[in-house]
Amino acid sequence: MSDRKKKKPEPIGNVVATWLGQTGLAGRVEQAGVVPEWPKLVGPQIAAVTAPQSITANGTLFVHVTTNAWMNELSLLEPELLRSLNAKAGRIPVRRIRWVLGPQNSE
Repeated sequence: MSDRKKKKPEPIGNVVATWLGQTGLAGRVEQAGVVPEWPKLVGPQIAAVTAPQSITANGTLFVHVTTNAWMNELSLLEPELLRSLNAKAGRIPVRRIRWVLGPQNSE
């Protein structure tokens, strides 16, 4: 028999959180939280014509927009949208939004 004591099983969420913290990825995961929170952060009208795709380590958020007209409008609203996206304390900021003409959904 081994001299090691058996450890109690630990919830997988705790293991992943510890690993993310040790690897320095926790901040990136928190930063990527803007993607699923997008509709709440920008409102239903903008969410209906956009679909966030990804965010880079330097803080560039790529968002698909359904039409050129909306892309132009959203470019003008970018400073206001960035304030909304970056309102959560402690999150690595989104520094810019890259508007990409494309489908609303990635499906």
